[in-house]
Amino acid sequence: MDLKLSGTRVLVTGGTRGIGRAIVEGFLDEGAQVVFCARNPDEVVTTQKTLSERGTVTGATVDVGDGEALAAWVEQSAEALGGLDVVVANVSALAIPDTEENWQASLNVDLMHTVRLVRAAMPYLERSEAASIIAVSSVSGRESDFASGPYGTAKTAIIGYIHGLAMQLAPQGIRANTVSPGNTYFEGGVWANIETGNPDLFETAMELNPSGHMGTPEEVAGPVVFLASPLARRISGANLIVDGALTRGIQL
Repeated sequence: MDLKLSGTRVLVTGGTRGIGRAIVEGFLDEGAQVVFCARNPDEVVTTQKTLSERGTVTGATVDVGDGEALAAWVEQSAEALGGLDVVVANVSALAIPDTEENWQASLNVDLMHTVRLVRAAMPYLERSEAASIIAVSSVSGRESDFASGPYGTAKTAIIGYIHGLAMQLAPQGIRANTVSPGNTYFEGGVWANIETGNPDLFETAMELNPSGHMGTPEEVAGPVVFLASPLARRISGANLIVDGALTRGIQL
């Protein structure tokens, strides 16, 4: 299926690993021009070099918890691309234990980086003919689980923020949606670390998955790319659950 994304100008935060990297790859495979950021400079360089074979991609080293640095990156990227059509807020501090430090990190990185990304991108999105904002939340933002606390609360706030944006921006033709993944496994990711560091929790999580396995980054990236496309132009204000029937609540 052609998602009509060829030439689309896309920003992705946290694009070197896991879901973020798969999102970058998904947009590149559809012919989009992608700029991504991450904190580790070596990973940024390696990812850009590897993915350049798939299309037009540029990486930058940015700490999204630094509001000024994030805004500067958005402006520089938009100027280089000649505008922006899609922004994807993907970075998470993954700060789960209930500590003061983790509350600060979750609110600053998970929530406020999303808010600041949108604010910085808005002047460019307003000039786009197919503007789309997507934030990656989590099923932990929809129901209480082991990650309730700093992480889950920030993810819930993201869903509320994006839904409000969808209503506010609809008259301008700018769409805003959230994608909430369930357990997503990849080497070096949080569940791979739990598998070795806390095998009991990993086993419990596996037993909760009706499919018998966790998801992959690519299985989350596909819905993100679709939601950003003109084919989803009537979808705004949605929280798309991508969890293999993991969560039990009925979304009304």
